[in-house]
Order: sequence, then C-alpha cells, then structure tokens
Amino acid sequence: MARKPTTTTATTPFKNKPSRLTLLWLLISLPLVTWDTLYVLLRPHTMPGGALHYPLWTPYELYGRVDYVYGWKAWNERNGFTAAQGMMNAVETGLYLVYAWGVLGGSKGEGRKGATVLLVGFAAAVMTLSKTVLYWLNEYYSGFDNIGHNSTFDLILLWIIPNGAWLVFPSVMIFTLGSEIIDGLAGPLGSASGSMKVE
Repeated sequence: MARKPTTTTATTPFKNKPSRLTLLWLLISLPLVTWDTLYVLLRPHTMPGGALHYPLWTPYELYGRVDYVYGWKAWNERNGFTAAQGMMNAVETGLYLVYAWGVLGGSKGEGRKGATVLLVGFAAAVMTLSKTVLYWLNEYYSGFDNIGHNSTFDLILLWIIPNGAWLVFPSVMIFTLGSEIIDGLAGPLGSASGSMKVE
C-alpha cells in the first residue's frame, strides 16, 4: 500500500476517490455478507434438511458445527443474537451499496453528494467493526459457549481468520474515509498540512 498526501483547494470541488483496497474489500465482502444474511434470515429453511439448504448454503452445515450461533443449537434455544446481527448485516450492506453507487456511479464521489456518500461509507464501516467486536465479545463473556468446543487448529482456520477479516478491513476503511472527512472539515489549509490516504 502506497500512501500519498491529499490536498484540496477553495476552487476545487470535493471529490471522494475510494482506495483500491476499499473497492476490493467491497467486491469480496458484499456478496459474502449478502449470502450470510440470507442464510440467517431464512432459517430454518436454509439449514441442513431445509428446502433451501442445497446447494447454495451447504457450507453452513460445517460452519454451524464450528460456530453454534449459526447452527441448530442457537435456533432451538431461540437465541435472538443470530437474527439480530443478520438484520444489522442487511443495514450495513444497504449502506455499502449506497456508498459504492455514489463513488462509482451516481455522483462519481464529487461535490455535496460525494461528501454524503463518504459519510455513509464511514458510518457503514463503523457499524461493521462495532458489530464484529460485539460478536467476539459475546463469545468471550459467554465463556466461548458457541466456539469453545473446536480444536485450536479448527478455531484459527475456520473462525478467527475468516471473522478477523471483518475487524481488519473495516478498520482500514474507517482510517481512510475518516481522514477524508477530517480533511474536508479542516479546509484547504488543514488538508494541505499533510493528510495521508491509503491507496
């Protein structure tokens, strides 16, 4: 990742240009989160034995055994956390789609509309990071009730690494988009002092 200073002038309209890393993350994460959200909100039909399980959601047969939040244990216990975080996923996905449309299509990230979609993207990234941290804390404070049965290898490979991505990349988005917001609030003199942007 190369970083370069970004500056604005009084005569240059605001323009939000997302980093390549941000676009790559959205390209990967949006289909995955949509798939995950539909699995959660359409349970039990998407679960093993359900009418919608095969073939689209067959990987969740394994993941439901790794993380009981996604398996029959949570469903049978009427654990509301799974569906609650699924609804938050739906809201986040909608915000990310607004951001992507704004910077790539509608406003091309320029002017007041560009500033608006920048704020939407920042809010979505904060929501994603906060929800993911909550997900991890929920495990910690429940004594790892849903994942503690896994071997160390399975836990790292099938839970920590996949879920860890939703800590790392939203944090990068918060830094880059937040820096642009600060530059805009600081004005041309403040932004000219050397703000940094992740490419």
